[in-house]
Amino acid sequence: MLRQHGEQAKVLAGGQSLVPLLNFRLARPAYVVDLNEISGLDGIRVDDGHLAIGAMARQRTVETSGLVRQHCSLLADAMPQIGHVQIRNRGTVGGSLAHADPAAELPAVVAALAGDLVMRSARGKRTLKPEQFFKAYLTTAAEPDELLVEVRLPAMPPRTGSAFLEISRRHGDFALVGVAATVTVDTDGVCTGGTLALTGVGPTPVLAPDAMRTLLGVKPDIPALEDVGRRVSETLRPESDLHASSGYRKHVAGVLVRRALARAAERAAGLAEHAREGRT
Repeated sequence: MLRQHGEQAKVLAGGQSLVPLLNFRLARPAYVVDLNEISGLDGIRVDDGHLAIGAMARQRTVETSGLVRQHCSLLADAMPQIGHVQIRNRGTVGGSLAHADPAAELPAVVAALAGDLVMRSARGKRTLKPEQFFKAYLTTAAEPDELLVEVRLPAMPPRTGSAFLEISRRHGDFALVGVAATVTVDTDGVCTGGTLALTGVGPTPVLAPDAMRTLLGVKPDIPALEDVGRRVSETLRPESDLHASSGYRKHVAGVLVRRALARAAERAAGLAEHAREGRT
């Protein structure tokens, strides 16, 4: 159907993004292609070292999944912050990613973990990285005849802690700023890796690899984390809008980066301590 109708068609998954666009007449498709009767698009499984989540998996199902909590704590951290329970009951993982709102949580999680987005069309299958998939505000690399069918997130390394923090005007609103963070430590508590992705501060998820590199080889103590937060804040160029000014977003981003990294580092240290106790 997508091949037949092309840009005249819109895909309906959970309806939490498309239906508001229809209500406001911001989208006027000639055809709505409902995916809800198609089986096999909503699975959650572990496959070849990855957590594979079907695009039609409901956000609430992901939130309560034991597999998700076991294999991808960052995703588990982010899920409860998406809207409200009623929204997560209907909203889908693929729908949120395909909508590509720069203030949404799931694009930042996938970007932080360098996940794979699996696309299918009548022409075949291709796999995109987040930096290839997310192009601009509400814009992705998906062709009119293509469907996002799965997202694949790599298993997090041992002794890796995670955290997802955001600030919004009210619970359930889109985040003014959000931060997805992971920290990996060795058995001595020294940082060996980590990731940072921010939401709400650019047209797509914003990564901060240069700032994170300053943590490598040191213990993630308060001065080190404050330095990362300052570096991130200085490099951001968010736009002002009626919800928050650019300066406010820059300041909040730095604070949330420090807090998220501190929580992730604390969790990583706990995992390292548990590993040491297990060996003794």
